Amino acid sequence: MPNGTDTFLTIEAPAEGVFKDKGSRFLAFAFPVSSEEDVRQTVISLRQKYFDARHHCYAFRIGTSQEQVRAFDDGEPAHSAGAPILGQIRALNLTNVLVVVVRYFGGILLGVGGLIRAYKSAAAQALSAARIVSRQITRTFVLYSDYATMDQLMKLARDFGAGISGQKFEQTCEVQLHIRESLAESFLRQLQRIESVHIQPDPTNPHPTS
Repeated sequence: MPNGTDTFLTIEAPAEGVFKDKGSRFLAFAFPVSSEEDVRQTVISLRQKYFDARHHCYAFRIGTSQEQVRAFDDGEPAHSAGAPILGQIRALNLTNVLVVVVRYFGGILLGVGGLIRAYKSAAAQALSAARIVSRQITRTFVLYSDYATMDQLMKLARDFGAGISGQKFEQTCEVQLHIRESLAESFLRQLQRIESVHIQPDPTNPHPTS
């Protein structure tokens, strides 16, 4: 993991930057994202807003193990746009981040080397304007118990600093909570000592949270 065993680095909010070279303008936009659908919708929105631009190049990295990665040149020479953008994301060890660079052509060819420098510089400008934050990776569980056991269950959850994301108090009580990944196995061992508790792990585990 980028920043410890159960944390990762990302950006807190969208940020922008701009780079100019020989009349060409490179408008850079950095976004926190959590899925490829987020990426798709964001790129569509920027294409609509900057419909008159020559290129909309981008790169993203998603996942706490950075398992989803893509760089897109959008008509620029191969590896002259998306790759240097992605390089800036990697240089800061970020994930769950999308950077889009919109280019307005200024009439003078920059060459492959010039394009690489321009896209790299534009992406760096946007990311330098962003606030980088550390997020925890958590594991989510749905727990079922009888009402008499709930006090004991909730005390254990508090002891482990669990976040409660949902609860129902009926004949059979249901609690959905998330535990920091590094504490999850210890929490499970303690939980098994409480009678009448049934555990349903979330199939999407582990997932990031703030």
